[in-house]
Amino acid sequence: MHKNTAEVARYEQIALDVASRIVRREYKEGMKLYGRSTLAGKYNVSPETIRRAVALLQSIHIVEPQPGRGIIIVSRQNAEQFLREFEGRRLLETTQNRISELMLERRRLDQMLEEELNKLVRFVFKSNARLQQIEEIEVPAGSSLIGKSLESVKFRTVTGATVLALIRDGEEIFSPEGDMALQAGDQLLLVGLPEAKERVRRLLQE
Repeated sequence: MHKNTAEVARYEQIALDVASRIVRREYKEGMKLYGRSTLAGKYNVSPETIRRAVALLQSIHIVEPQPGRGIIIVSRQNAEQFLREFEGRRLLETTQNRISELMLERRRLDQMLEEELNKLVRFVFKSNARLQQIEEIEVPAGSSLIGKSLESVKFRTVTGATVLALIRDGEEIFSPEGDMALQAGDQLLLVGLPEAKERVRRLLQE
């Protein structure tokens, strides 16, 4: 039988098989096609199914009834055309089905992606308060830390913040030495959690 027979009506399968045999020259032009009863036995189907298969072949001028001779094979070329058109139709159907499957898969993946993005957004919102932030804080006049070094007050241990730079009189001093004494008006460029910044403010205002 023809290789692309899935979901094809039985009479059409038989017509395809006959056409394939004609193309392969197993049945030649001018030969009489077997009688309906013989074909019904050959394909194990009812005579009505054979009648529909022969009618299909006749409609596309592969076979023709001739008085006194029966059903005669008349065109190998039309049989080839029938098979090509069938292959094209099957390819189209297969492609359409594949596109439908891919569209469903795409929707499924889009839904999964949306769910994962929502999880990520929720996680970021929950953890945002815990993210380290950079802040600039000024040493106020009257602070008890004036004249003291970051190292002497155990700045990092007490506050949990790290001083990235000290800005004094417009000059940026990156990674200042631990023994560098603080002055009023110094700007401390810090990185740390929100609660660390609050501890720095409290320490400077003591």
